[in-house]
Amino acid sequence: MSEFSANLALACGHYRSISEVCRRMGINRQQFNKYLSGGAYPSRHNMRRICDFFGVTESEMLMDEARFERLIGLRRAPQAPSRLDLPLRHIEKVLAHASPVDRYAGYYFRYFYSFGNKGYVIRSLLRVVIREGRGYFKNLEILHDPATGRWTRTNKYEGILFQLADRLQAFEYETVATNSVTQMTLYPVYRSRLDVIVGIQTGGPTRRGRRPGASRVALEYLGADIDLRKGLRQTGLFRPDDPALRRDIVAAIDNRMTGDSCVLDIEEP
Repeated sequence: MSEFSANLALACGHYRSISEVCRRMGINRQQFNKYLSGGAYPSRHNMRRICDFFGVTESEMLMDEARFERLIGLRRAPQAPSRLDLPLRHIEKVLAHASPVDRYAGYYFRYFYSFGNKGYVIRSLLRVVIREGRGYFKNLEILHDPATGRWTRTNKYEGILFQLADRLQAFEYETVATNSVTQMTLYPVYRSRLDVIVGIQTGGPTRRGRRPGASRVALEYLGADIDLRKGLRQTGLFRPDDPALRRDIVAAIDNRMTGDSCVLDIEEP
């Protein structure tokens, strides 16, 4: 067996199985077995993938076995705790108690009264995707000046979505300037058909002022696949009486408080 084959087998020994290594590297298992047995040598492209995966150089993969074993042992030694360990521990604890949100995958229009354009409703396009059992989403706001119709700016957000107890929770941040974080708490949907999901969100204007606020919010389900260009053309700022908006959604996101209420909340649909 060559030094390369012996070192490859040694590096693979730090993982649960050869199948896992092949799957994560994207290399055919049958071909990989030939590398392990010494029956074949990887192409330059595959060698680069192997080295990148194990965090070594090609020359290090060709060391004698004893030296390579010491090298791998040092590189896999426990590292000092990262500064992210503590905050991530809190996130992981919450997600460990979360329920799957697979049924919410797809596209939505998101509606709420603008924090920076008084009296106008924002309709943005949001997509939920599921990766490795977790819910993630992207939200795109394309805003135009209400008076002239000219484009003013585009806001891009990314975040996570999960269900905790009997509420959907979403956290997002603005990805360009990274100067805004929003949190949504939504009612889950137990009907077989998705239509409108409502809740409360907190945040603030991204450009005008720094006053934090809260508003009612609604997500209108569009489907698992849509005409993306058409969907984006329908986003923007709207007057609440605009015929392009559904009356029931405009009513759901109305932020006026009635009676003796001292807290902004929203009724379950």
